[in-house]
Amino acid sequence: MTEDILINVTPFETRVALVEQGAVQELHIERSIQRGHVGNLYLGKVVRVLPGMQSAFVDIGLERAAFIHVADLRQNRSERSQGLPITPIEKLLFEGQPLMVQVVKDPLGSKGARLSTQISIAGRMLVLLPFDPHIGISQRIDSDAERSRLRELVSKFSDDSQTGGFIVRTQAEGATQEELEADRNYLRTLWVRIQEKLKTQPAPSLLYADLTLPQRVLRDMVTPSTSSILVDSRTTTQNLIEWARTYTPSVVDRIRHYSGERPLFDTANVDDEIARALSRRVDLKSGGYLIIDQTEALTTVDVNTGGYVGGRNFGDTIFKTNLEAAVAIARQLRLRNLGGIVIIDFIDMEDGEHRTAVLAELNKALARDRTRVTVSGFSQLGLVEMTRKRTRDSLAHQLCEPCPTCQARGTVRTPRTVCYEILREILRESRQFNPKEFMILASQAVVDLFLEEESDHLAILGDFIGKPISLQVESQYSQEQYDIVLL
Repeated sequence: MTEDILINVTPFETRVALVEQGAVQELHIERSIQRGHVGNLYLGKVVRVLPGMQSAFVDIGLERAAFIHVADLRQNRSERSQGLPITPIEKLLFEGQPLMVQVVKDPLGSKGARLSTQISIAGRMLVLLPFDPHIGISQRIDSDAERSRLRELVSKFSDDSQTGGFIVRTQAEGATQEELEADRNYLRTLWVRIQEKLKTQPAPSLLYADLTLPQRVLRDMVTPSTSSILVDSRTTTQNLIEWARTYTPSVVDRIRHYSGERPLFDTANVDDEIARALSRRVDLKSGGYLIIDQTEALTTVDVNTGGYVGGRNFGDTIFKTNLEAAVAIARQLRLRNLGGIVIIDFIDMEDGEHRTAVLAELNKALARDRTRVTVSGFSQLGLVEMTRKRTRDSLAHQLCEPCPTCQARGTVRTPRTVCYEILREILRESRQFNPKEFMILASQAVVDLFLEEESDHLAILGDFIGKPISLQVESQYSQEQYDIVLL
């Protein structure tokens, strides 16, 4: 199954779309003033140690202090691997201490970045672990023979003059010894430069910034099934080709400049796909649909048959809808970059074989996801529980912000509810103050209701407090906003 990568470059934003069989599977967006921090190395300063939470806050120069947990300190990782008790964080860190850290999760919402002292630096085929002599092989390399071959080649990299270990990435499958050695030399040279900066830079300061989005695409997203990499910027195309000649020579021939009259993203309807990915509802071809809700704690996906009645019986209709939904859900998780806990409410199936088949279809579709996914299967309540590693903001968090009218609740109080709230407030204020008149400033919908269906209640209140009550429309007010002016 072939795929194409489209890279849209503007001075303010770079967008990348992974297109497979004409459908957008992944979207990545990097804005020049909002670049992500995952993978960056910093010399930070510990600003607060919290023994009760076994964590600490570290200033790395960002807007909010970053967060590190005791389990993310490399001293404790080695102790845990040996079955030894974890050393409390207050015995390892103190306020004012300089600390080299790596960002493993970008700031999300009100939370600061998540840090680790277990440093790793990714190359094209290898990941360098400067403080860990471990050698690991990507689980996505299935062949035992290939895994053994790669382990043997990488094991030769270790000698008395070098420390650290490596993780062999999926892209290394089939790589020659020369290619692996070139990647190793690049990573070790990079590590030497980082150590030199560490000796001269004050805390907090940036020691190493991860690659730009187009460079990360060449390093992480290109596979043998990638047929083309189209870039709509001539300068970026040339820069990528030069970078690829040094670090990923096998992909140079697939990088091409797009000079068509239509915008690059229009050729695959990417902008339309982005608009759909920001909607709660996802329509299925059969007539069914998904409802996707993202909350702070988890993401829920509800599957509905909608207008689909095509099966021979109701059980077949449900089964076919769930099968189609399984594929669509896997795609939406990648497209929207939804991470953390995901709860899927498939339509109830009485047949155990149907449940097994739907779960197998979901796992098959998720196998194409580059992000680590764990599926727990159906729970006792008939829900599928799964997790997807979260390292950066979802598409909705990148492109949207909470609604100022409803404060991200998704609903607003009805005009009638607001009317009654105003009546109660006027009654309350009439007992404390003695103005000549009360004036209500509110939205058009609320004022209209007071003039029509609620006019009797307004008049009764005016007679009860013995004061006139006037109305004034404020066109800039939301439905829930109002003011009561004492004249």
